[in-house]
Amino acid sequence: MIDLLRIPYLFAYSLVMALVEIEIEGEHGWAAKLPTWKRTTGAAARLWGFMLHGKPLTGYHAFMLPVPLFAFHLGFLEGQPWSWPAEARAIASYFVWTVEWDFLWFVFNPAFGWRRFRRGEVWWHGRWIGRLPVDYVQAMATSFVITALAGMPELRAHAMLVGGFLALSVVGVLLAPAYHKWYAAMRTPSG
Repeated sequence: MIDLLRIPYLFAYSLVMALVEIEIEGEHGWAAKLPTWKRTTGAAARLWGFMLHGKPLTGYHAFMLPVPLFAFHLGFLEGQPWSWPAEARAIASYFVWTVEWDFLWFVFNPAFGWRRFRRGEVWWHGRWIGRLPVDYVQAMATSFVITALAGMPELRAHAMLVGGFLALSVVGVLLAPAYHKWYAAMRTPSG
């Protein structure tokens, strides 16, 4: 039962984070127009660029990406006993959750939407496999490897999370046009 509640909760969390980020970045993804630092040289920037396929390291992302990772570990500070399977579940869920967060940013961002979520439209996702950025595919694969190392019960729960996110993503794609209209209306003087 907890997993069935966890899936819509994590989906809602990713949606709220995507909507906040749309308000922060607008149509300029990957912090392109934010007053933050950007690095492509230096050891940290090279490692970041290697792991994220050439994306520049920005101050915005250096601090924003760990925020939800901390949230995924709150349970351990609130009394949930730490174990390798529990840690694997937290990390694997974070990987899948970041994909959902990013995907929802595109779908709900009026400057992109589903129609512009493709190769050639998004400079910071340079490599794609079909309709998915390589980053998404690698994050999902990594999440399953981490979960598999924790055992079969965690693997089943993780597959359920991924399936639930997939189903809720379809719902998100269908609801996004209504959000786009609301977004535009909120930016008119009479809003």
